[in-house]
Amino acid sequence: MSAFPSTTRKPKPEGRVARRRARNHAALIESARAVMAEKGIDSATMAEIAERADVAAGTIYSFFKSKEDLAVAVLEQLMLHLALRIEAVTDTFDDPAQVYAYGVGSVLLTATQDTHWRQLLYRSEVLANAMFKQMGPFAIRNLENATKAGRFKVADAALTFKMASHAIIGVALGVTEGEMPESVIEETVVMLLCMTGIGRDDALDLARRPRPPLPPG
Repeated sequence: MSAFPSTTRKPKPEGRVARRRARNHAALIESARAVMAEKGIDSATMAEIAERADVAAGTIYSFFKSKEDLAVAVLEQLMLHLALRIEAVTDTFDDPAQVYAYGVGSVLLTATQDTHWRQLLYRSEVLANAMFKQMGPFAIRNLENATKAGRFKVADAALTFKMASHAIIGVALGVTEGEMPESVIEETVVMLLCMTGIGRDDALDLARRPRPPLPPG
């Protein structure tokens, strides 16, 4: 036996109250996602969200100060889930440049084709910020890996993806509103790849590589 007492303590088991709070929090975000996707953030009401989540109307304010705070939580969850789905596919890639290209293309396609995103695109600045916060760590790592491998020439990975985030949301909004044709999606991916310091031919090659489907979300 050691002469010194162990300082390692087992974590306390999660209590019933904590479990109930966790369930309510998850239910509210899921309910808000569904209601906001159907009606948009502005038309969704906190009372309706609470009712669909099957919690008391006042409970929602113990988690979120306002509907805007709840909307941000919904957007961040959407971004994180998409990032993890992309990661599940790109973990099989050998080319670090293809990892980033697949991610950019997947986000743009999801933003223009997934009905859950359509109503949320109107909060473009909030959505772009949520994208950078949740997907940024993945994208920045991918940009840095591709640069270290000599595939990209990126001096500031965070700035590169910050600009890409706003461009993706702006183009997605333009496509869903009918201001731009869907054919602009590939060109957008190519231009975003050119921001990494590669030429257009290399960017086209990356953008047009076979795209394995994302796992179900």
